[in-house]
Amino acid sequence: MSWLPCDPPVEHDTPPEPSVQAVIAPRTSDLGGFEVRRVLPSVKRRMVGPFLFLDQFGPVVFRQGAGMDVRPHPHIGLATMTYLLGGSILHRDSLGSVQAIAPGAVNWMTAGRGVVHSERTPPDHRDGQEVLYGLQLWVGLPRALEETDPGFVHYAPQEVPLVRGEGVTARIAAGEGFGARSGVRTLSPAFLYDLTLEAGATVTLPPTYEERALLLLEGTVTLDGTDHAPGQLLVLAPGRPVDIAARGGPARLAALGGEPLDGPRHIWWNFVSSRKERIEQAKQDWQRDRFNLPVPGETEFIPLPG
Repeated sequence: MSWLPCDPPVEHDTPPEPSVQAVIAPRTSDLGGFEVRRVLPSVKRRMVGPFLFLDQFGPVVFRQGAGMDVRPHPHIGLATMTYLLGGSILHRDSLGSVQAIAPGAVNWMTAGRGVVHSERTPPDHRDGQEVLYGLQLWVGLPRALEETDPGFVHYAPQEVPLVRGEGVTARIAAGEGFGARSGVRTLSPAFLYDLTLEAGATVTLPPTYEERALLLLEGTVTLDGTDHAPGQLLVLAPGRPVDIAARGGPARLAALGGEPLDGPRHIWWNFVSSRKERIEQAKQDWQRDRFNLPVPGETEFIPLPG
């Protein structure tokens, strides 16, 4: 057995409850030449900790000259977190930010009362050879911060700790775990770990946070003697360590979660709020061009869905 440093297992007088509370299959869609698999929100689980949206895109190799081209679009009431496993994305926003992200780094954008941004493959990464592969997450903001000033921060790879154990590596993209703390500043207790396991290795996820889930990216993992295939989101039982084993080959997964938000959130398109009327206002503002938040270097935009 291989592991990373963590809290010791909890002894039980009676057999413990299953580690997995729910298994969520992804909804798949094509966004102009690349596949996106969404596991949050779901009818089985709306949020995990403060995370209320989770997409995996790729891995995909675009034809020469092509790439990701997500035109400018608005957000309110949330923060976006972009974490790449491969390739590069150029972020532009109405704050004037222009930032390429590469694997091992984190782009964190706080929308607050409103921001507009685009996401595109950089011109020098459109040679038809590079794999684009990554995660985008939406983090709900506490009610007191839903209308905060928008902001953008890029965290370089050296601010995202990499912890190595026997047969296991863990990149702490947010929060703290395995003896390390990420430099990424979240606005509520939250974590995101990028875990890679060699064949036969085991990692124990400690019960540091109340709500936890695993997004299976590559390879098969075993929990409580049950095998789980890539693409699924496993929502974990709270309050105890969970052993995750790679069987039959190497595996990669993202562990995420944190403390629950202070109440439910409404989601419509790219808008999030604890108040339905705030989302209605955002709809009208975007439709009637009242956001007035141009993105430098961009002339296109995504219209309000019909």
